[in-house]
Amino acid sequence: MTERTYDVVVIGAGAVGENAADRAVQGGLTTVIVEAELVGGECSYWACMPSKALLRAPSALRAARAVAGAREAVTGDLDVAAVLRRRDGITHDWSDEGQVQWLDGAGIDLVRGHARLTGIRRVEVASADGTTTTLVARHAVVVATGSAALLPDVAGFADIQPWTSRDATSAETVPESLAIIGGGVVAAEMATAYAAFGAAVTLIVRSRLLGSMEPFAGEFVAASLSAAGVDIRRGVEVLRAEREQGADAVLHLSDGTRVTAAEVLVATGRTPRTGDLGLDAVGLSSGDWLETDDTMRVHGTDWLYAVGDVTGRALLTHQGKYQARAAGDVIAARARGGAVQDAPWGAHVATADRAAVPQVTFTDPEVASVGLTAKAATDAGLRTRVLDYDLASVAGASVYADDYRGQARAVVDEDRGVLVGATFVGPDVAELLHAATIAVVGEVPLERLWHAVPAYPTVSEVWLRWLEAYGRPTP
Repeated sequence: MTERTYDVVVIGAGAVGENAADRAVQGGLTTVIVEAELVGGECSYWACMPSKALLRAPSALRAARAVAGAREAVTGDLDVAAVLRRRDGITHDWSDEGQVQWLDGAGIDLVRGHARLTGIRRVEVASADGTTTTLVARHAVVVATGSAALLPDVAGFADIQPWTSRDATSAETVPESLAIIGGGVVAAEMATAYAAFGAAVTLIVRSRLLGSMEPFAGEFVAASLSAAGVDIRRGVEVLRAEREQGADAVLHLSDGTRVTAAEVLVATGRTPRTGDLGLDAVGLSSGDWLETDDTMRVHGTDWLYAVGDVTGRALLTHQGKYQARAAGDVIAARARGGAVQDAPWGAHVATADRAAVPQVTFTDPEVASVGLTAKAATDAGLRTRVLDYDLASVAGASVYADDYRGQARAVVDEDRGVLVGATFVGPDVAELLHAATIAVVGEVPLERLWHAVPAYPTVSEVWLRWLEAYGRPTP
C-alpha cells in the first residue's frame, strides 16, 4: 500500500469532477482525481453526448422535410447504421485517452480504481491490478460520483434483464420493438430516437409525460410521439415481467393488459452512487443523497464536498459543472484563508439550483425551460401572471417551417415585475433558452426588457409578443 498527500482529492472523473479539480488547481491547490470507469464519465459516454448524437440525425431530417424545396430534395430514409457510427465517433469508441490527456495538461493527477472514504480526509483506492493507494487530503475531499438508473422493485425484472439508459445510448443494433417504462426526459428522448430508427415503441407512463414541466410541454411531445407511431399507455404501472420462450419480454400492466417487446428500457428515475463509498466511516449513511449547503459542503462536515447528481439538487450536467466551479473556488479560498462570498449569487455558491435551472429536452418538438413553472411559482407563494403565446404566430416561425407548431409561456412575478420562469416548445427552441435564463437570473425588470429588441423575422420575436400581452408600463 502506498500513501500520497494532496490538497484536494476528487472522487469521480466525470465532467463534474473534472470541473471541481480544474478550479482547485487554478486556485493553486494540488489535486488528484479518482475514477473507476472512464475519465469523462456518464455524460461523455452514456448520457448527454451519445443520446444527443442519436437524436440529432432524425431531427435534421425532420427539419429538412418541414420546408418546401428541401423536402423534395430528401429522397432517402434515415441511415441508422450511419447514425450509430457517428455516435461511436462522438464517444471516441468509449476510449478516454483524450480526456486523460486533458487531465495531464490541466495539472490534475489521476488514480484509477474504486475509492472509499476510510476516515476524515482519507480515501482508499483499490485498483484493478490489486494494488491499494491511500490518498490524504490536506483541505478537502469532493464526491462527484453521480447517479445510476433506479430499477423499480417489480417481480421478474431481474429475469428479463431490462435496459437502462446506458444500454439505450450504447446499443449496437436497434431492436424490432422496445417498451419504455417512464415518463421523464430519458423516456421521452429515447422514445423519440428509437421510433425514428424504426423500432415499434411502447411508452408506459404512470402519470403524465414530462410531468415536472408545464402541462402543454408533455401534450405537444405526446402528440408528436403518437404521430410517429409510438403506443403511449398512460395511467398504468408494470406489475410483473417475464421472458417468453421466443425471447421477447412480456410486461403485465395494472389495467389488465400486457405489452410484448424485444427489449425493455427502464427510465423511472435515478439513485445516487454512494452505496459503496465508505460514507459510514465518516458518520454518514451509505446509499443516501449527499445534502450540502450552497457552497456544496456536505452538512455536518468542514472538509467533505459533493457536486453533481450525487447531491440530488439538479440532476443535469451543466448544473453539476456549475456546482463544481463554485466548490473548487471556495475550497481554494478557504485553504488560503481568503474571503468567502457565500451570499446568494456570490462567487462561491450555487444559488441558481434553487429556482433558475435551465433544461432542454431533445424530443420532437424540443422543450426548453428555465426557472419555475406556473404551478411551482404559485406553490412558492408568488403572485404571478402567466403569458402564453402560440409560437406559430411569430413571423420567424412561418419562415422556419411550413407547418410550425409550438408554444411559449412566461411566468411573471407581479410584485417584482420580473420573469421567474419560461418554457418554449417547438423546433430548435433550445437556442431561445439562454436569453430567458439571463432574464431570470439577472431579475431583469420587464420594463427594461422593452428595450431588448428582438431581430425580425426570428422566433425570438415571442419576447415582444409576451411584453405586448403584459402591457407596457405607463409613466
